[in-house]
Amino acid sequence: MELNTDIFSQFDKKWGLLTAGKPGDFNTMTVSWGGLGTIWNKPVATVYVRTSRYTHEFMDKEDFFTVSFYPEEYKKVLGVLGSKSGRDMDKMEGSGLTAVPAGESMSFKEAELTLVCKKLFMQRLDPKNMAPDIADTFYSGDAEHDMYIGEVVEII
Repeated sequence: MELNTDIFSQFDKKWGLLTAGKPGDFNTMTVSWGGLGTIWNKPVATVYVRTSRYTHEFMDKEDFFTVSFYPEEYKKVLGVLGSKSGRDMDKMEGSGLTAVPAGESMSFKEAELTLVCKKLFMQRLDPKNMAPDIADTFYSGDAEHDMYIGEVVEII
């Protein structure tokens, strides 16, 4: 498996979709925090999901997830998918994205890159262990994030 990309811009500038679940029962959300690297001698993707997000429920119950990236023309769609909840509406309706199975999870036909990941680890990010300015900026009155590390088992 080989992936040639600017890992810093993939999440921060291009954003991506984190998707967990199976056909007919999945959710997706926009992510701009994440990373790619290695741990435990495995290629991994790391993503962060607030405990209040609907996708968090899917991340906890599923063993696989995908992280997918899109051409620039999908930036507006990614913005909508990151601001609406699948608890309240069918986020896929009108999105212009076509859901497709990807390994043991889901992705979208329009993705230019999909990482299929097997969940290896999850841990809550505790604001007490953060620099005060970060804790104040990102967690003052808002839900905490859980960090998920997934082994990249397939690159599509």
